[in-house]
Amino acid sequence: NKAVIKAEQAFRLYRKIDAEKKACFLEQIAEEIIKSNDLIQRCSEETGLPEARLMGERARTISQLKLFASLVREGSWVNASIDTAISDRTPLPKPDLRQMQIALGPVGIFGASNFPFAFSVAGGDTASALAAGCTVVVKGHPAHPGTSELTASAILKAAHATGMPDGVFSLVQGAGTEVGMAIVTHPLIKAIGFTGSFRGGKALYDAAAQRREPIPVYAEMGSINPVFILPEALKTRGGEIAFNLTESITLGAGQFCTNPGLVVVEETSEGYLLFQEKTNEKLSNTTASAMLTPGIKQAYDNGTQNFLKIEGVSELARGRGGDIMNSGIPQILTTTAAIYLDHKELSEEVFGPSSLFVKAKDKDEITKLAENLDGHLTATIHGTEDDLKVYADLIHILERKVGRIIINGFPTGVEVCPSMIHGGPYPATTDSRTTSVGTLAIYRFTRPVCYQGFSDVMLPSELKNSNPLSIFRLVNGKLSQDQI
Repeated sequence: NKAVIKAEQAFRLYRKIDAEKKACFLEQIAEEIIKSNDLIQRCSEETGLPEARLMGERARTISQLKLFASLVREGSWVNASIDTAISDRTPLPKPDLRQMQIALGPVGIFGASNFPFAFSVAGGDTASALAAGCTVVVKGHPAHPGTSELTASAILKAAHATGMPDGVFSLVQGAGTEVGMAIVTHPLIKAIGFTGSFRGGKALYDAAAQRREPIPVYAEMGSINPVFILPEALKTRGGEIAFNLTESITLGAGQFCTNPGLVVVEETSEGYLLFQEKTNEKLSNTTASAMLTPGIKQAYDNGTQNFLKIEGVSELARGRGGDIMNSGIPQILTTTAAIYLDHKELSEEVFGPSSLFVKAKDKDEITKLAENLDGHLTATIHGTEDDLKVYADLIHILERKVGRIIINGFPTGVEVCPSMIHGGPYPATTDSRTTSVGTLAIYRFTRPVCYQGFSDVMLPSELKNSNPLSIFRLVNGKLSQDQI
């Protein structure tokens, strides 16, 4: 309660701070994170993730902060729209109307277990919310409390160094659900950002919807990221696909939200047997690595065991066991499209280094499987030009199922840039119109306001006639940087 009240008090000042100062604040957070000498070691100790992986993730976190600093500094993201008055229009005069995006207010952010930097305390949700002009209260993930504390310290140092108001950022922690629910239900909180399980995200969404004033919850809740390997691609480069696909499945002990959990092929395709052989060869030489927590490891084991209890599901390949605590053994299971379609539970995410290979009889069965998919973050198609012509309708189906479609690549690896969409239809997220990666993420924490009949002196700088910020604006239907 104290943290949220401070956030509300700080918001009244922070929302009025100019774009340049906000940009400097974001850049200073990046600098303070770099200077935090104990951060990498502490994070590795808490999560079991190797230092090399964490160095890369820290670099991504810094890149996100700097990306949003650039966005704020340039300023056109506010989508300023101006329709000037026409006083002599008949039968009624047209008023002067001007519109732009403004910050919502204090927001709550939930750190993720699998990305202790990039989707946690100073991750993309926090960066985009601060860029929008919101103040932030973060609920640290209990899997890495020390990492969260060190990162929060870096943000607070940056806030002090750049003169931000007290309360612009706070970290609260707690192992249970009480602290998180207190954030969601607090009347001063205006939006929530969350990355985690379906169960956790849906609980927050339901709680927010039941408030006296319902608020948006932008929850990323899981995805199996289906991969379709078309016949000609399987024939011409099945071995290469098998090698790279297996690496994608096991990357980071399978604890990325974009790991491929479903692979669909035509079993009659020439090259399928070689593909299966190469997959087995690659996976059998892959050693288990540490999972983030004992609970995540147990859930992974339970998930694969539950799949194997279904008649017609079998193990296709298995990796080597590891002597590291909480290590998850890589597994690839297999079944037919008919069995997959008859068992809805096979479409549930198993978070970890496993995937389910589904054998379809023909194109019609593949198309039916695609049409029955739930919402996911990504879908991947491997195909030659001829494949893609024959399966053109598959792309149209997948456009309605996912936020990102990959051709002849792999879903792991989410580029941080303006064009990226890291979201998708329910149940992958609670709002398919948004993304948690890329500059469009800023609009989760804003809303449009229209100003009618304001004198120029009363208007925000973004909407003044002189365009003092030199931003692009839609003026009477035309995009322009000119003065009015």
